[in-house]
Amino acid sequence: MHRIRFLLKKAFTPITIMIIPHSNRKPFNLKIPSIGIFISILLWLIGTGYVFSIAIDTLEYYRMQEKVQYYSGQFMEMKTTMSALKKAEAEFRKLFSLKSKEKVIENMDTSDSGAIDIEALKQQIKKTVEDVGDIKDYLSQQRDLFMATPKGWPLTGNVTSYYGKRKHPVTGGDDFHNGMDISASPGNPVTVTADGIVSFSGWNGGSGNLVVVEHGFGLSTFYAHSKMNAVKVGQRVKKGDVIAYVGSTGNTTGPHLHYEVWKNGSPVNPKSYIEGRN
Repeated sequence: MHRIRFLLKKAFTPITIMIIPHSNRKPFNLKIPSIGIFISILLWLIGTGYVFSIAIDTLEYYRMQEKVQYYSGQFMEMKTTMSALKKAEAEFRKLFSLKSKEKVIENMDTSDSGAIDIEALKQQIKKTVEDVGDIKDYLSQQRDLFMATPKGWPLTGNVTSYYGKRKHPVTGGDDFHNGMDISASPGNPVTVTADGIVSFSGWNGGSGNLVVVEHGFGLSTFYAHSKMNAVKVGQRVKKGDVIAYVGSTGNTTGPHLHYEVWKNGSPVNPKSYIEGRN
């Protein structure tokens, strides 16, 4: 309490300000409490900050206004150019519809129908060509990805084992199945599910006759236990091409195709690719 009184006393302690005029008048004194000077300085600082903020906002407003005017001018120039082009096109169509050179000369309008800003038109055409090029590159990449993505069934048959945990059909122990087993009659054709290049075709231990196809974009497909392979390493294949025939080579309990899809070096569930959800 004593401290509060002390602070209040200091705050209201008057400070004398002496004002000396340059004339012959006598100087006079002005007594102001300390807190009054503090409040005056604080109000001055707040006012100065406010004035600066208004100045900055005003400057930003004028900059935005200049940008709007610039883009409006560009738009109007483009609009004028396009209008002139349309008018010129209409005139040319009208002239070319005439049957003879004499008719064309008679109907030709040589008056100034509005100047076409060739430089602006060149720039616009250049930008359009660049944009079209970017779009074509993107669409080409998307097409390549679409063609490289496995889709549909590699053969017609019944699924006897799905991707995931299971009991191994030969050993009976716990096993993780990296692919999907599709049973079918021996000799039925196995088709590749996407465009690609054969990276392996031959015997691979428990997988029997195996074909591996690389599709790009980190995608590969595996076709195991075939009776016979119909492709060789380095061969280009298209979706739907026959690459092998159903068999029971390797570790199997009957004729079927073991089908795997790998993405970025790891096996993934082929079901979503078969159903076309990728």
